[in-house]
Amino acid sequence: MPPGPDPETRSWASAAVRRFAAVTNLLVAARRFRIVGGDPRDAAALHGLLTGLGARPAAEHEPIDQLWCLGSPDDSTPVIEREAHRPRGATLIVIDAGRHLPAVDEDAFGPVVTARPGVLGVPMLSDDVFLVSTGRDPEDDPAADARLRWARRSMPVSRAVAAELRDGGLLRGTRIGVAMFLEPKTAVLSLLLRDAGAEVVVYAHADETDDAVAASLRAAGLTVHASSTASLPEQKALALAMLDTRPHILLDDGSHVIRLAHQERPDLLPTMLGAAEETTSGLRPLRVMASRGELGIPVIAVNDARTKTFFDNRYGTGQSTVFAVLDLVDGLPSGMHRVRPGPTPPVPDRRASGGPAVPVGRGAAVVAGFGHVGEGVALVLSALGFRVTVAETDPVRALQALFAGHAVAPLAEAVQDADLVVSATGVADTIDLRVLRSCADGAVVAVAGGADHEVALDDARAAGAELRPVGPKAERLVFPDAEGGPIVLDGGGCINITAAEGNPIEIMDLSFAAQLGAVRMLLERGDELERAVVPIDPAVDDATARVALAAFGARPVPPVHLAEHPADREPDARTRRFGDPA
Repeated sequence: MPPGPDPETRSWASAAVRRFAAVTNLLVAARRFRIVGGDPRDAAALHGLLTGLGARPAAEHEPIDQLWCLGSPDDSTPVIEREAHRPRGATLIVIDAGRHLPAVDEDAFGPVVTARPGVLGVPMLSDDVFLVSTGRDPEDDPAADARLRWARRSMPVSRAVAAELRDGGLLRGTRIGVAMFLEPKTAVLSLLLRDAGAEVVVYAHADETDDAVAASLRAAGLTVHASSTASLPEQKALALAMLDTRPHILLDDGSHVIRLAHQERPDLLPTMLGAAEETTSGLRPLRVMASRGELGIPVIAVNDARTKTFFDNRYGTGQSTVFAVLDLVDGLPSGMHRVRPGPTPPVPDRRASGGPAVPVGRGAAVVAGFGHVGEGVALVLSALGFRVTVAETDPVRALQALFAGHAVAPLAEAVQDADLVVSATGVADTIDLRVLRSCADGAVVAVAGGADHEVALDDARAAGAELRPVGPKAERLVFPDAEGGPIVLDGGGCINITAAEGNPIEIMDLSFAAQLGAVRMLLERGDELERAVVPIDPAVDDATARVALAAFGARPVPPVHLAEHPADREPDARTRRFGDPA
């Protein structure tokens, strides 16, 4: 077996891919790429990481989505010029990933314009070619307008579904409340709904509000009840103010506003067509309410749509969570933590030393939970060189983790030697007091979900522990009987939202297309639906996937239909394995 890349090369490749994702908020998986120039060892490391994350190398004459430039401008310029000849609307991202010197001459293609902070357009070359440098810090964008335009460009599926709603006139006279993480992609969804004929009112929690994006929506004429500085009582007042506009449909993320309507504005429910819920953690309490007969409106389970769960939860949250964690860790002082995203060295023999199986400062990670989110987090960690152990209480999922190549162990045991611990359950108290006490000094703890109190920090404080700031959005948890302790990122919040820009644009394009499909269901059949958690129509998934396949450059296979039978005759299900039936 040939040796893998050295730690420095792997770390360079990791940093380059993470910088690309942070600057563009775009997806790595499913994208076609080509690498140009550079040291073959660097190219091999980058190729291995990209394919490990789900991207694929383009065939010789196949269009590409991402051109990774590693060598000199002499290598990259002719390739960029050749690839610029493409169908209108087919985006090409050119990434200058030169390890030591720039690999792209930005001046070679005429004047550049800022398409988004850190992303340059080259209009004289093509309206569809953009340049990204992994070695330069992005510019500030105080107005957020460029980020909204960039997001809209990369959301063709949602645009197509919204256009159908607009052309059908279904949304005229409908008021929709959007209660989600307020960032560019959600802003685009809100504007698409407005352009399709709806009156749109927006709410967001303080820690999920980008004030610049909120200002852009207000400038576009939308009512926005959100502020990043709002206190808890102020957030409740803002949410109630949104509900007091009496929306006919609610689009929620976490079901907090749906539940608030039941608790504080029950008179609103009979006037509503229903709601749609985006998350696993948000559906759990709604299903409890439905089982008790307490759910007063139909709620479409957008989270359970295949085009949401299979992609948003796995590929989107996997990439955005792990990248956000490592970006935060990069900002911590050297020696403060154990995380080293390089290849894990051979495990020493316990019998010889009796010591830990994993040396301090190497890439050993624990993922709590192996649903779609945990699966995605583990996939990305593995691609980056971490050795992953999964802690999963469901034996079938634990077996699935084992078959995926991960170790499986109880959580409190697994964290003892871990450098990084990620909770991916969406269940409160997953990282409980016992687990926190078991974590190694300097281990980093983060959450990739949406449940409140997924890390039991209140219990830790009650036990006398202190949270001591050690860096941006990072605190060391120190118990009274210890000198050190684990580092908890952003108070145990959903790290890809609270410390980054959320899931990649293409992923949220799929999720929001499903949301728009749920809106259509409620408009067309809301009065007929049971006051319960309602599965999304499978036709929504099929339509969303077919548009997405085309957007990703694939040709969808026509649906296969079973042989037709005469309308007046039932299909013959008898066996002919033993001859013709009598």
